[in-house]
Amino acid sequence: MSESARPRPGRTPAPRFSDHRAQAMRALRVLAGRSRRRLVRWMRTVVHLWRVSLQFRVVTSTMLLGLAVVALLGSYLFSSISDGLEQDRIESAKLEASRLTAEVQGSFDNSDRTSSEADLNLLARQAVQSAASPGGDNERYLVLTRSLANTSNTSVQTISSGRVGLPVVPMALREAVRADSRRQQVMLVGITDPQSGGRVPAVIVGSQVVVPLAGSYDLYAVFPMQREQATLDLITRTFLIGGLALVFLVGAIAWVVTRQVVSPVRRAAVVAERLSSGRLNERMRARGEDDLARLAKSFNEMADSLQTQIRQLEGLSRVQQRFVSDVSHELRTPLTTIRMAADLIHDSRTGFDPAVSRSAELLHNELDRFEELLADLLEISRFDAGAAALDAEVTDLRTTVERAVHSAQPIADRWGSAVTVTADGPCEAEVDVRRVERILRNLVVNALEHGEGRPVDIAVAVNETAAAITVRDHGVGLRPGEGALVFNRFWRADPARARTTGGTGLGLAISLEDARLHDGWLQAWGEPGEGSCFRLTLPRQAGTPIVEAPLPLRPDDVPEPPSAAVRTSPGPLGQSSVLPHVVTTRHTPTAPGTPR
Repeated sequence: MSESARPRPGRTPAPRFSDHRAQAMRALRVLAGRSRRRLVRWMRTVVHLWRVSLQFRVVTSTMLLGLAVVALLGSYLFSSISDGLEQDRIESAKLEASRLTAEVQGSFDNSDRTSSEADLNLLARQAVQSAASPGGDNERYLVLTRSLANTSNTSVQTISSGRVGLPVVPMALREAVRADSRRQQVMLVGITDPQSGGRVPAVIVGSQVVVPLAGSYDLYAVFPMQREQATLDLITRTFLIGGLALVFLVGAIAWVVTRQVVSPVRRAAVVAERLSSGRLNERMRARGEDDLARLAKSFNEMADSLQTQIRQLEGLSRVQQRFVSDVSHELRTPLTTIRMAADLIHDSRTGFDPAVSRSAELLHNELDRFEELLADLLEISRFDAGAAALDAEVTDLRTTVERAVHSAQPIADRWGSAVTVTADGPCEAEVDVRRVERILRNLVVNALEHGEGRPVDIAVAVNETAAAITVRDHGVGLRPGEGALVFNRFWRADPARARTTGGTGLGLAISLEDARLHDGWLQAWGEPGEGSCFRLTLPRQAGTPIVEAPLPLRPDDVPEPPSAAVRTSPGPLGQSSVLPHVVTTRHTPTAPGTPR
């Protein structure tokens, strides 16, 4: 290695060009990414404003339409003015070129220095320079050149009056002059302005003169259109500034006008939201006699009518709730007396006649049902009054399920149904054990009574946010439309069934209220001939929202129906789920004393 090629100690080698290029490319990519993100954020902001603001839509649409109208009108006016200036310039150029041609021809005709080729060149130069000298405000250039049809042996060199020479003259124009030399030939071309160096349009007028001894020569008058171009530039700037100012002025007018209309609508929306939240005394301000004032008055009249009807309904609801509560409480005292007498008669039925003994048994059974109905009515009245409270504690739901199944075992024995409980492991959740056990007891009893002696399957599972219990029977199932009615009070799947079977008609309604009190879900699925499935989903911790149920509502052993025959019902979280005849219930907070 030579001495010059060796790296000097103490110095860092200079970075290569490829390193600089890579750094520049990375910087450009970072800058492009930032610009793209800013553009995306800006577009999202504009789209959001377009969707949520009527005033923004009206103002933007007005400005865009105004911009389109101004652009079309400006284009038309600009084209008309440009054509007018161009036509005027052509006419004036033809007149000026005709005068210049006559002046040059006169210089040749009146001169006696035409005996030699040198004299002719000098005479031609003097004639062109004399004619090209500005005689007015219009600047022009003259070019004298041998005609394409000239065959004379004597020739005069091409003469230009300025820095604009023969190359600016198109060959097509020269051919037109040769074809018709008795008329002026005009053409618009673009030339390089000798003063500014920029491109400007120019009018070139070609005609023919006769030079003594040399024959016919073409005389081209070049008229640059600097002033016309400057006028058009001024008009363009005026149109642009005036058009933008007009568009913004129209936008401001549209903003003021729409504000007068949108502001009352926004106030009406605010008042409507307050009315929906329970503030029934909110009203709109009604001023004047215009359409918006009539709208405000009609809105206030509607609010007054709704407030009156709601108060009447609240009064009726309170009277109804109080009546049910009072009747339920008042019936307990005579019911206790009747129960004591009925128990005494029932214990002594062996000494009665068969008919009287049977009557004592029927009386005893119906009193049991009457006591259950009375207890359910009292519980419903507590929910309606908002007096139900939750006593939550952490418990294993498997134990709760076992107690519910054990309490329903006599019914299972009577129907001959086998009850199977499946759980993958500990299923702990913070719940009110008494209420959850009542829900499960209702679900299990209903499954046994409608399962027609077939097995009943119970599954328990948990995930991070929720615990779920499904109760599945293989009975008659639910007909179309019945899934939305199963939680109604006193509703029965089969109205023809005797009241001696089944419960009081309030079990599922109470279960629904218990699930709501836990901020949970109680859902039902069913199909004719496939049975039904009820799913109870509860949060594992009180106050924690449920993200997803750990168990499916539709059983895995039931095939999915064709999409055309499936009715879509709203899911528990607002999604659409493909569940035929499914009723989904969510917890909706209700103020104390407000009827559900």
